[in-house]
Amino acid sequence: MSEQAAATDKATQESLISVHRWTDKLLTFRTTRPAGYRFTPGQFARLGLLVNGEMVWRAYSITSAETEDQLEYYAIIVPDGLFTSALDKLQPGDPVWVEKLSYGFMTPDRFADGEDFWMLATGTGLGPYISILQQREVWQQFRNLILVHCVRHENELTYQEKFEALRAEAAAQNLPAQLRVITMTTRDNAVNTAEPAAANRLHGRITAALRDGTLEKKLGIDITAASSRLMVCGNPEMITEVRELLKERGLGPCRRAGGGQFITEDYW
Repeated sequence: MSEQAAATDKATQESLISVHRWTDKLLTFRTTRPAGYRFTPGQFARLGLLVNGEMVWRAYSITSAETEDQLEYYAIIVPDGLFTSALDKLQPGDPVWVEKLSYGFMTPDRFADGEDFWMLATGTGLGPYISILQQREVWQQFRNLILVHCVRHENELTYQEKFEALRAEAAAQNLPAQLRVITMTTRDNAVNTAEPAAANRLHGRITAALRDGTLEKKLGIDITAASSRLMVCGNPEMITEVRELLKERGLGPCRRAGGGQFITEDYW
């Protein structure tokens, strides 16, 4: 049995619809959605490409809304990466295989309570939050939706127009939550003061801003076990350090049996 034929047992062959290039390394791409495909915002899909006659599979968080008839993903091109090198060359209409099941437990419905929902991300770890923020229920569940996105350079701060559109849509629907977006850069120190979002820009790493209180001071919102619920997605080293910082403050990881204040997911 060929690799392509074997893939149909666990996946469906879909088509690339479009590619949006944010930078030479960062891109958003869309595929057709398999009939009956279901996912919960925050979950990821396993995608397959036929590379040199062999199927190569990688996991990508779904960034599209739960109700859309297309699937969207956010990716970084890895130098000499087998999957992303092939992805970088795809044209609309080319085949992409999508596994029939969605995966992952980083979903807001795991939080039974809480008022402030913190979403911490480095790089393409931003992906799952794009879908989560398009879920109406999350705007009804929390008082503050706080997104913190840390990258190396300013041009890697993607989806900013999407966040503004989501704010406007929530206001038009009188949804109660307020979306607060904090962007951070570790390499670019100078801030373009003409940019509207510059007022919510910090320099440095998420872990340092948590440790010295800069992040909470910037927002005027404290992280506490009583009111805060957090998701952390991105660089494994960042996640390990954030997890320890939160534990020092008396917060614990969410368990399947219930309880806990934070959920983490390594993104590479």
